[in-house]
Amino acid sequence: MFIIWFALLVFIAQDCSSQDDGGPYQGKFIGKLNSYHHQVSGDVYAIDDWTVLLINFNYDGTGDDTFFWAGDSGRPGPQGFIIPDEYGKTNILERYNNADVRLRLPEGKRISRIKWLAVYDVNTQNAFGDVYVPDDFEAPSPRNVGAMAAAPGVSISSKPVRFLDACTFVIPEFRYDGSGEEVYFWTGVGPQPSSRGTIIPNEYGYLEPLRAYNGEDVQLELPGGRTVFEVDWVAVWDAREKTALASVLLPAGLNVPPATLVIHPHRSKLPHCKQLHRDYQVSWEVFGNQITIQLAAQIGPNDYMAFGISGNDTRSQMLGADVAVAYFNTTLQQGVAGDYNITALAPCVRVLGQWVGVCHDERSGGLNNHQLFSASREDGLTLLTYRRSLQPDEAMDRAWNTEGPQYVVWAIGSLDHEGEPSYHRLYHRSDVVVKLMENPPENDCFDFVIGERAGVRAWERAELFDPALRVFRFALGPAGGARGLAGRGGSGPALAWYVNGQLAPDLQLRRGLHYTFRVSGGNEPHSATEYHPLVVTPEPHGGLERLADSEQRRVRVLAGARATRRGLSPDAAGPLCLATRPPGADPRLDVTFTTFRAFNRSLRWSCAPGAPADLRLAPDSSWPDRVYYHSFTHADMGGRIFVVDKHRRNIARSAARRASPLAAALAPALALALALSSLP
Repeated sequence: MFIIWFALLVFIAQDCSSQDDGGPYQGKFIGKLNSYHHQVSGDVYAIDDWTVLLINFNYDGTGDDTFFWAGDSGRPGPQGFIIPDEYGKTNILERYNNADVRLRLPEGKRISRIKWLAVYDVNTQNAFGDVYVPDDFEAPSPRNVGAMAAAPGVSISSKPVRFLDACTFVIPEFRYDGSGEEVYFWTGVGPQPSSRGTIIPNEYGYLEPLRAYNGEDVQLELPGGRTVFEVDWVAVWDAREKTALASVLLPAGLNVPPATLVIHPHRSKLPHCKQLHRDYQVSWEVFGNQITIQLAAQIGPNDYMAFGISGNDTRSQMLGADVAVAYFNTTLQQGVAGDYNITALAPCVRVLGQWVGVCHDERSGGLNNHQLFSASREDGLTLLTYRRSLQPDEAMDRAWNTEGPQYVVWAIGSLDHEGEPSYHRLYHRSDVVVKLMENPPENDCFDFVIGERAGVRAWERAELFDPALRVFRFALGPAGGARGLAGRGGSGPALAWYVNGQLAPDLQLRRGLHYTFRVSGGNEPHSATEYHPLVVTPEPHGGLERLADSEQRRVRVLAGARATRRGLSPDAAGPLCLATRPPGADPRLDVTFTTFRAFNRSLRWSCAPGAPADLRLAPDSSWPDRVYYHSFTHADMGGRIFVVDKHRRNIARSAARRASPLAAALAPALALALALSSLP
């Protein structure tokens, strides 16, 4: 596939597939429309057995009663059926001028079973243009290409590899023990696998050595929008030994559907470029005593991308790192490249009066030493370019090494409600090294692709509504990533409250009754990560410790903290009771657990000695119908409390169906109007 990149950065996105030099792969060619009337013309392709694609389709739109029409016998005539247009409607066709039109056949119809497709006028029973489907036509569909063949003495196996479309394939029941230090999914051209190939990002987009797989179905994308027509093999490759541990050869001309992804035209103008993740790359140039860095990532509108110098000179380490936290503010339409230091693996929080965690240098009394040059966000790609000095401008900064390898760190995550970085969801697990002055320049970047990828469904949120339940036990555990709290629309913290063993469940408290929250959130105020007093407020986020004293005094705290002259002082912490993953478990793989029950069974609990702190509550009529339980120190770790006069199941759903405030305000007037209208 050829990427046309104009100097003026004109956007031209091509399909993520190419079969030959004739252009992007559109599917299997059926034929050209025969033109009879009304300037009908175009090329017709089958995307799969249910979907037709018209390329450069023309029709003057002057027919009286004209439709896309198809039939399974004879020639175009009244014994056919309407094919809905590209919007799924069966309206009379309007004008088309060199349009690409995707049509979906009606339910129960297949391309391989029809004889013809036409632009047909029902009123005059004339075909303005038509194409005939060959008798032996086989529409594109997912295809098997054979199982992974392991090298002698290598324990790797799979069922036949299946290409779902021109870019995407699945290795079913893949087994590999994960023992290799530099083993990757790999692809390339030639009669057999070789070192001239390219890494295939793993199923989560990482370009790092493979973990162990135990009979999993692994879905992968060929890198940078490449297609099955551009590569000859897929392999499991040992980069250290330069040998294929297992491989499968790909047949030519595979009849598969075209991919839905398209290539993004971005190419960095800076000479050095490193692909950090399938959706994230960094490029740079050193000039004099300055380094210019460009970050490019396919992220959400409320996401940040972080990149910087490792906190350790011999490996990639987040703790102690000096990083840029960059994002594009869609409201202000401007970029931000903040200068941050990581003094603890936690959001920035005050610990005994000092700011600790992932903190902006300005919050710690320093300066923002990043000079922002440009920023943009288009087609889901966020792009920021900034400059900084190679040598530190202040004591809290670190120096870039131009004489040898430089260990770096990177991450992607969501901004919290205050616009600060929350816990990252994408990040490196192995060392990441760049050589700033390498000649020729280092460049392993590949094209970004645009398109919707399958997401994961969040675990069901538990609800504790038993009227007899008066004691709730609060402990801490992993937040569960995209299936846990991040899947509920929050910023995605590292830890969350576990209440009676459930992940941040909904609680129901009845007015007039007394309750006890037994809190084991950690009572060591010197820790930035393991000190979480519990508070209950009408405010939905928590993390009150980050607020200034004047802002704290404006927050209504229903339980868990008392007001002092210096702000709020929490009083419900208790010795730490913490659930952790098994040793060596990768937190990024929390998404592999399809249910919270399965995830919960994998955790290991450890509780410090001592009795929990008891927080006593007695909701009354002054409490709002919905309040929240939080950590006093970190934001978005908790859940909802529904304050009720009578317990009932599924209260969250019924609350979501309540009338809007405007409808509620108008309800009395509407009732009065109805009553008056019924009077004689």
